[in-house]
Amino acid sequence: MKKIFVILGFCAACLGFTTTIHYFSEEKPVFIPASKQRSGNSKTGFTYLTTGDYLKSGIPYNYFKLGFGKSSVNYLQREGLNKDISYEYTAVTAPNGEIVIAPNCLQCHAQVFDDKLIIGLGNSTIDFTSAQRLDPKMAAAAERMLKNLDPKKYEAAEPFLKVVKAIGGQLYTKVRGVNTADRLAALLASHRDRNTFRWNETPLLEIPDEVIPTDVPAWWLLKKKNAMFYSGFGRGDFSRFLMASNLLTVNDTAESREVDSHFNDVLAYIYSLKPPKYPNPVNKELVKEGGIVYVKNCSKCHGNYGSSTDDFPNLLIPESVIGTDSLLFKSNYQSPQFIEWFNNSWFAQGDHPARLEPFNGYIAPPLDGIWVTAPYLHNGSVPTLEGVLNSKARPKYWSRDFENLQYDYEKAGWKFTVHDTAGGTTVYNTELPGYGNYGHEFGDKLTNRERKAVIEYLKTL
Repeated sequence: MKKIFVILGFCAACLGFTTTIHYFSEEKPVFIPASKQRSGNSKTGFTYLTTGDYLKSGIPYNYFKLGFGKSSVNYLQREGLNKDISYEYTAVTAPNGEIVIAPNCLQCHAQVFDDKLIIGLGNSTIDFTSAQRLDPKMAAAAERMLKNLDPKKYEAAEPFLKVVKAIGGQLYTKVRGVNTADRLAALLASHRDRNTFRWNETPLLEIPDEVIPTDVPAWWLLKKKNAMFYSGFGRGDFSRFLMASNLLTVNDTAESREVDSHFNDVLAYIYSLKPPKYPNPVNKELVKEGGIVYVKNCSKCHGNYGSSTDDFPNLLIPESVIGTDSLLFKSNYQSPQFIEWFNNSWFAQGDHPARLEPFNGYIAPPLDGIWVTAPYLHNGSVPTLEGVLNSKARPKYWSRDFENLQYDYEKAGWKFTVHDTAGGTTVYNTELPGYGNYGHEFGDKLTNRERKAVIEYLKTL
């Protein structure tokens, strides 16, 4: 039971529906215009995010406790049944009155760092590898057991179990630490009627074969951005994208409307998040020097920072300029049926619609709190900021100790081990399609002193 439950939870802030309709060939950065967003109450949003029933099906409470046991730390200071449950799960009441444990958004959008839970930090330790992928056979076994032992509990768990059976064997990555948000979005959309969200056992759309890895971006960056996702193609109402996790267990669009009525508050909470401050002393002389180098070489794309100059340009950087692994945005052009599905679905209707506008490249993100968001690039292929600014310092095969994570405060990133060859699911292999660590070579022209100074400056953002 435990194996079929781990890793399915997700929050659509990191989702990228894998498709598009037009191919662009921009050679210059493209500005992203702002979209009007709904306002909300951040305190109410936090409560709904951590205790709300935006997923209304899961594993029956007593079976979950048997498989997972009691959480040793109550990071969220929750009460009731949630007090003993790990922060990435929530006890909710299913429509038939049964208590089930459902995954929540913090599975992907929070991480324990130095023994503290940082909400909004992308989870870079998550495991979507084949060893941990959801097992449809185990879901079917759980279904048979619940049907025989407790039909009411089965009724509560059935929407969750049928999704596991349908997509569990198609959701995995080659290495640990990267996310499958795009693949998950495509799989769920393919089984849902775009107008009613009713589930279909057989896919209504052709499902692409690729499982494209992504690194989960920090939530606190969203307040500065005019578009969501690495390719900047999430436009319109951000709350609609955030609540798309509801597709996991939703019954119909009436349920989605109820969930949607809460996510303006969730967005308000996300907008209230601030990055953690760098905890160690910095070299003030290097910070000053690095700030000058940064403004000259980096600010045009990544923005300026400071009390009087804090601004973000919201630029999409074309492939010809950024040069990073292109599989993520190119996948958008290979299956336009998903763009069509989304842009003609319930998500694109009403008085606060969302839409997808693809681009042949990636957005240059804000850099607030960048010191804590390793690994880097959109696919998490570079373990440290030093490697971001010096392409020659990027390891081809590298690993980190997921059981005892060690952070390198000097280089700003994870301490890692370089390997001569690829092997296993804990060694990041940059030669795999979608896992490349090339591109973004702008820092190569800097001197070693300048790079060190820029890193020191970035620690202060």
